[in-house]
Amino acid sequence: MSFFKKIFSSEKKETLDKGLEKSNTSFLNKLSKAVAGKSKVDDDVLDNLEEVLVSSDVGVNTTLKVIERIEARVAKDKYLGTEELNKILREEIAGLLSETKSGEETDYTIPEDKKPYVLMVVGVNGVGKTTTIGKLAYQFKKKGLKVVLGAADTFRAAAIDQLQVWADRVDVPMVRQDMGSDPASVAFDALQSGVNQDADVIIIDTAGRLHNKVNLMNELTKVKRVMQKVVGDAPHDVLLVLDGSTGQNAFEQAKQFTAATEVTSLAVTKLDGTAKGGVVIGISDQFQIPVKYIGVGEGIEDLQVFNKYEFVDSFFK
Repeated sequence: MSFFKKIFSSEKKETLDKGLEKSNTSFLNKLSKAVAGKSKVDDDVLDNLEEVLVSSDVGVNTTLKVIERIEARVAKDKYLGTEELNKILREEIAGLLSETKSGEETDYTIPEDKKPYVLMVVGVNGVGKTTTIGKLAYQFKKKGLKVVLGAADTFRAAAIDQLQVWADRVDVPMVRQDMGSDPASVAFDALQSGVNQDADVIIIDTAGRLHNKVNLMNELTKVKRVMQKVVGDAPHDVLLVLDGSTGQNAFEQAKQFTAATEVTSLAVTKLDGTAKGGVVIGISDQFQIPVKYIGVGEGIEDLQVFNKYEFVDSFFK
């Protein structure tokens, strides 16, 4: 892990450590109880570890995968001391995240061959969707990129106004229409405006109503189709924002949204206020979608590019 600590700024790592403190403390307390009085990893320890992972919101299916991997290592090494368990857990979980291409990045980047780069953001209300868009706009602008926002969540006036607050704060242009307008029309205008302004990044906010999946599916499909009239291969990324503090409920939302549209990446927010940080591992594994960003605080800098080594290091610290 020491190599990875050199890659990341100590300030960013400190924020991550602090943001995952509740998850880390809760997990390690449970883990120490699971191995209490044991010197080697046996069936009892593995049973206890299974309970620890499930209760840390890693999810049943992902937990079983992790246990199987550890069992294989126990069988191979014949003897495995409990003091090695933390290290092995880190390795196996980083390995699982690698399979979804999660946590490969160390900085805010966009493909050089996509201009404008169109990012469509989905997620239910209250998960931190608008805040995530604002913080992303801030980070991209800080990189010297020209950003345009599109307020296509026209279902709620508050959503449009909230995004406007962020656009003003970050000082980037935003395309909006009145509440109740056709979301696809807003997306079309935003892309047209972005192209005219030679924007590097266009971020489109969309409505997050899940009570009728068919309507959601139709709306998102229409938004995509209309965007492609301006930028042929848009959107380049469909980012699903999930509230990490809701634990298993975040799994359910991921299930609904992946059924309604093709989600290509995840942002998991509000990890600083919860002990449910394990949800990041489970959701990425279960849906085979890479986690791109995590929210570990309310500050404008506290949306971080997700890096598996950094995350695993802080989670199992």
